[in-house]
Amino acid sequence: MTAQLIRAGRKSRLRRRASVTCLLVALIAVVYALSLMIGQTFYSPGEVLAVIFGQTVPGASFTVGELRLPRATLGLFAGFALGLAGATFQTMLRNPLASPDIIGITSGASAAAVIGIIVLALDDSAVSLLALGGALLAAAVIYLLSNRGGFAGTRLILIGIGIAAMLDSVVTYVLSRAAAWDLQTAMQWLSGSLNGATWSTVLPVLGACVLIVPIMLSQGRNLGALRLGDDTAAALGVHISGTRVLLIVGAVTLLAFATAAAGPIAFVAFMAGPIAARVVGSGGSLLLPAGLVGALLVLVADLIGQFAVGNRYPVGVITGILGAPYLIYLLVRTNRSGGSL
Repeated sequence: MTAQLIRAGRKSRLRRRASVTCLLVALIAVVYALSLMIGQTFYSPGEVLAVIFGQTVPGASFTVGELRLPRATLGLFAGFALGLAGATFQTMLRNPLASPDIIGITSGASAAAVIGIIVLALDDSAVSLLALGGALLAAAVIYLLSNRGGFAGTRLILIGIGIAAMLDSVVTYVLSRAAAWDLQTAMQWLSGSLNGATWSTVLPVLGACVLIVPIMLSQGRNLGALRLGDDTAAALGVHISGTRVLLIVGAVTLLAFATAAAGPIAFVAFMAGPIAARVVGSGGSLLLPAGLVGALLVLVADLIGQFAVGNRYPVGVITGILGAPYLIYLLVRTNRSGGSL
């Protein structure tokens, strides 16, 4: 009887996971299609499909093919990368606050990009490369500092918060000395925006997802074992240090490419994992659901920012408005339960 109940519970969880995953994919497809159709000029699904398949449609070929399609595609893959990266850190460190937004990795990309824009006067492609390097360097420093005397998730979070504060101070200082034109460019990047997306900005993120996401998903079981603690994971046959380094490098690389292309879109990496955990339920890896939730969040927030609030706002402003109350709620709940970082 007990074995039957266990099997029934496992089947129920698998059905729920499959149903929620399919629903998320369907919602993403709907919002992605709306992103291509809606604008100052509405184009029908037939016209959009004709453009996608390479046909020439007056007006739509440029508006959909050169403006809306790169923008929506960048939002899709950047959101997926951010959601998966955030869930990786939160699961590995066993703390919902252990998001790249919070622990300084995004701040590394932001500081590098602002220096590239204001101090070095670099072009967009060079700024993206510098932001990529800044995120990777910040992650390496945080990991090395937290790994002295053995790895500890709490230590990594606290060191990351400190590094983030230092890097944010650098950003503030550089901005205070910027000329008006450079300041406008830097602030647009820092807000997290899909404006001006082109295929040249989409392709690096797409390539990173194609190469790294399968590797990350293949480590879902090992990531779940790390959540149980190093001793338990080792007993289950997980190579602790190698798996941890692989997951961190993969997550940081995805985050860095997404941030370099779209800027630091606030709180997507932070919110995607907890939302996915609530809708999918317990058991199994959260990486794929979190990636899908991240993609959906960015696409929906971009539509809201463009059309739902009168003025047009960058996607990062909308996700920031959504994420800030959740962060406050999480901190209050942690404090009331007597928890700690």
